[in-house]
Amino acid sequence: MKNPIGIISMQFVRPFGPQDLHLFRKVRDLGFDFIELLVPEKEDGLDFAQTRQALADAGLGVVLAARVNLQRSIASADPAARQGGLDYLKRCIEVADGLGARIVGGPLYGEPLVFAGRPPQPHGPEDIAKRAEWTVEGLAAVAPIARSAGKVLALEPLNRFETDIVCTTGQAIEVVDRVNDKGLGILLDTFHMNMEERSIPDAIRAAGHRLVHFQANENHRGFPGTGAMNWPAIMRALAEIGYAGPVSLEPFRRDDDRVALPIAHWRAPHQDEDPKLRAGLGLVRSCLELAEAAR
Repeated sequence: MKNPIGIISMQFVRPFGPQDLHLFRKVRDLGFDFIELLVPEKEDGLDFAQTRQALADAGLGVVLAARVNLQRSIASADPAARQGGLDYLKRCIEVADGLGARIVGGPLYGEPLVFAGRPPQPHGPEDIAKRAEWTVEGLAAVAPIARSAGKVLALEPLNRFETDIVCTTGQAIEVVDRVNDKGLGILLDTFHMNMEERSIPDAIRAAGHRLVHFQANENHRGFPGTGAMNWPAIMRALAEIGYAGPVSLEPFRRDDDRVALPIAHWRAPHQDEDPKLRAGLGLVRSCLELAEAAR
């Protein structure tokens, strides 16, 4: 099993624009195999051909992360928002084609909660059923388009504080199995799993063949090896299901411990983090290699 290991672009800069293409070589020099970019908005100014060439020049692959919101949510009660969600996911597939990416992952359903300024709302059984149906219907509409384009959409469960649609691996499995199309798989992120799963290894084993992308993140969203995650056990579970897909690191730093500091947002680094990135990468890679060797 040779899993390519990558880094989320937000570790370096956000938003990622044409002025940042030089960072691809830095990512490769750090030892990563790919970079995970947010699906660029039109105002980001990324030229797809130029970006694709810069990736090739650096010897770097690319995975994309969708940016859904309340106006492009296939789970919304608002028909215009549901259509916006469908249109956006179709555009994500087109962008993936332009940049040479195969995977577009993230909370594809939309409906962000408190980090987007929307408090949780109570929903009765009928509303819950409708939101589930809209989610499945929306993904069922775009999964065949992704598959026909040689792409796969990766559905990511988020913790209960960030969404109220798909929070657990079990819920993601239910949605993916109901859609039943090779154009839709699962993305698992250990940061969210740490809050929602009884056992991260068991959840990985349950996802099985449906898993198409994996994000290896500490329980506190820091650098791998600096928190409480049991990386050997997690990587053994990946090896047991024969997972050979990409593994990305998404360490969002907490570089200021003042009381009352808002932390639900990304912040640019203020120090050289290369040693921490290399060490985290080395830990994840060695655990993957040991897990495979032990099979």
